[in-house]
Amino acid sequence: MKKLTWTTTALMMALMLVVSGCGQSGSNNSNKENNSSANSNGNGTANTNEERVVTHAMGDTPIKGNPVRVVVLTNEGTEALLALGVKPVGAVKSWTGDPWYEHIKADMEGVTEVGEESQPNMELIASLQPDLIIGNKLRQEKVYDQLNAIAPTVFSETLRGAWQDNFKLYADALGKKTEGDQIIAEYDARAADFKNKAGDKLNKKVSVVRFMAGKTRIYLEDTFTGIAFSKLGITRPDGQKYKDTFVEEITKERLPEVDADMLFYFTYETGDGKGTEMENEMMKDPLWQSLEVVKNGNAIRVDDAIWNTAGGVIAANLMLDEIFAIYDIK
Repeated sequence: MKKLTWTTTALMMALMLVVSGCGQSGSNNSNKENNSSANSNGNGTANTNEERVVTHAMGDTPIKGNPVRVVVLTNEGTEALLALGVKPVGAVKSWTGDPWYEHIKADMEGVTEVGEESQPNMELIASLQPDLIIGNKLRQEKVYDQLNAIAPTVFSETLRGAWQDNFKLYADALGKKTEGDQIIAEYDARAADFKNKAGDKLNKKVSVVRFMAGKTRIYLEDTFTGIAFSKLGITRPDGQKYKDTFVEEITKERLPEVDADMLFYFTYETGDGKGTEMENEMMKDPLWQSLEVVKNGNAIRVDDAIWNTAGGVIAANLMLDEIFAIYDIK
């Protein structure tokens, strides 16, 4: 199988349906009637008569037709919508970026920012007159009833490594189950292609480290990178089999625990410089510089948004692009 290279623009072009109006501008002055007429089932008539019941983390929700005015309340959910050819009318801001991650910024032009995952703006969401709201129980369980009073609301259960399950749920809610299954199948095929071609390179043990304000963490198996690595056949050092946790927070004295054949590290920087400060402090430390993986030139800095924070299908494919290149697999 030939490896495909993902960019968000190529993704949108490849997955656009015959429905030409799936993407919406997110203008506050638009109304439901105008948007429904602009987004049709292919013959100029919106799919408003068919009703489906979607089972999700908060119960069963009936959804009429194919929603076109969608508000999404998680970062990974935003990527799911874009991958399925739907531009949300409103979305929570990216954890980093102003307000969107660099790798989706061009595709989010005109989308209204509706607060943060942990604190969505209810009044602003209502003003957008959505016909579907997508969120997450872990983040917004307390405001589910308020959201559901605005529009049919579908919640995924959890985050971190569960992006594929969440993606399938969102695709179902959008009436795009077939398209969603195809996108997941294509990703899984790419992952299998890597695993088949990597051969002896998979014998290398790999650590993943994240620098944050005042913190250094080893990222483990129940994380965005961890789930991806499991599919790819990439394994961790034997000493990193911590149970019942997705990260292990370490002090400077524990830096030798991250030594491996290869190490990927990324930094969560919100703009106040504190994440970068922690990265610089650790990397200047003699213990970091004494690591065999560092001395061998196999400690590789990667992008925090793509390798961890965004957590969605677009980031997953961009990360896979980079892994193919790092391992020199064609």
